[in-house]
Amino acid sequence: MVVIRTVNVSEVEKTVAQLCIEANCSLGIDVIDALNKASSQETSGIGAEIFKQLIENAEIADSEKIPVCQDTGFAIVFLEIGQEVHLTGGDLTEAVNNGVKTGYTEGFLRKSMVRDPLDRANTGDNTPAIIHTQIVPGDNIRITLAPKGGGSENMSSLKMLKPAEGVEGVKAFIIETIRNAGPNPCPPIVVGIGIGGSMEKAALMSKYALTRELGKPSPDAETSRLEQQLLEQINNTGIGPQGLGGKVTALAVHIERFATHIASLPVAVNISCHAYRHKTVVL
Repeated sequence: MVVIRTVNVSEVEKTVAQLCIEANCSLGIDVIDALNKASSQETSGIGAEIFKQLIENAEIADSEKIPVCQDTGFAIVFLEIGQEVHLTGGDLTEAVNNGVKTGYTEGFLRKSMVRDPLDRANTGDNTPAIIHTQIVPGDNIRITLAPKGGGSENMSSLKMLKPAEGVEGVKAFIIETIRNAGPNPCPPIVVGIGIGGSMEKAALMSKYALTRELGKPSPDAETSRLEQQLLEQINNTGIGPQGLGGKVTALAVHIERFATHIASLPVAVNISCHAYRHKTVVL
């Protein structure tokens, strides 16, 4: 017998508000560890000093509960809702947006959302959130909030390759995207990549890849090898920390793959700045 679990959307709202503040002010231990490791590997004097400042900045932000970066970004929200959950108490989308409004207001976080891409009027509360919902087995709700700054988001790219271009074509496009991005996404970066699916599926996978624990390899051996190959190639570009030259341009490459059409080879690249921000709570 299946027992349906009831969850009031007010719990989602409260959790989203909390995650907005935590994600913007406290980098995960995985990020701090990666910055420390990269700092020890950086051969450029300027690059090493930049790493020192980035680590100090993260420590101050965490201890004083202030944003790691002034660009507190789009509020990207991934909801994985168990199919045995019954949501009550109102509209889920409204609850998420109310949570974002509360979190960004009470956390004194910059409001960056405009109501329309052409009239550019600021909404004043960083809503609406960008919400991605998935129905999964179980009776839990997994909420991941990933603030995404405009500078790194603007360096995103997507291309519909010809299948004959194969893995070498995929790698060439990714490296071209990183070279074109240069210093703009505030390196050292984390690179999320989606390969396969349709145009929108590839883009979504590239964004979701940026919620993975930093540097945790793909469980698929072939994909993991491709991640390491690309990381090496990206770091060989010499772009370096903040684009001032050096050995470490990227901290990690995360790839998600999916089945695709016989005539298609979609590839999407989504870049995160050094402030690799995301927090998850399971209700």
